[in-house]
Amino acid sequence: MIGQKLRELRELKGLVQRQIAAELEVDTAYVSKIEGNEKPVSRQHLKKLSILLDISEDELLKHWIADKIFDVVKNEKLAIEALQLAKQFYLEQIEINRKGTK
Repeated sequence: MIGQKLRELRELKGLVQRQIAAELEVDTAYVSKIEGNEKPVSRQHLKKLSILLDISEDELLKHWIADKIFDVVKNEKLAIEALQLAKQFYLEQIEINRKGTK
């Protein structure tokens, strides 16, 4: 989960939640809830977080997207199969788009 990743990175940098909150212009309680996976991270905060925590924005975005997907499938019996099917559809769409640009 992205909250756990953000906490790990923050602690590695020696920062406190108050410092992150100040940079994001949010309150400390919100940062605490993000790190505890109680509140979602706003996509608009990813760029600032990537700079603050010295991680690529793309890496944070991967975690952010994974959280969104997990929230949709977490209680579904066929989650793994559905994710595999979605991956197949995604790869097929990339191939179709690639062929269409030639």
